[in-house]
Amino acid sequence: MIGLDTNVVIRYLVQDDPDQSPIATELIDQLTETDPGYLSLVTVVELYWVLRRAYKVPATRCVELLEGLLDARELRIDRDAIVRAALTVTRGGHDFADAVIAELGRTAGCDRTATFDQRAAGDGAMQLLLAQRSD
Repeated sequence: MIGLDTNVVIRYLVQDDPDQSPIATELIDQLTETDPGYLSLVTVVELYWVLRRAYKVPATRCVELLEGLLDARELRIDRDAIVRAALTVTRGGHDFADAVIAELGRTAGCDRTATFDQRAAGDGAMQLLLAQRSD
């Protein structure tokens, strides 16, 4: 098994670098079910972020791409059940990283995850903390 950094997967998916993309493609195309590639949870979250922010890929397409990676027999995805649960929430319009954070907390036994982010608290998986102003 070989670990894959975010930039290798990006080059494979986006095919935007004439030097690096063919190398990434050759490496990933050589992976098999018995000799797979490994994507850590950090790599998956970073992958989503880079696709959305740097490449302006729509959220729905990012979800499809990550689901494709999850379904690939030649890849092992760290915490794949957490990634799948977070992608389900993301399909509903929530941020993927926030969904991963909330799901990690839930699976660790947390009743809730506290946040100052109103958007992250929108689906109920996180509890919004309100700052108290002292005048």
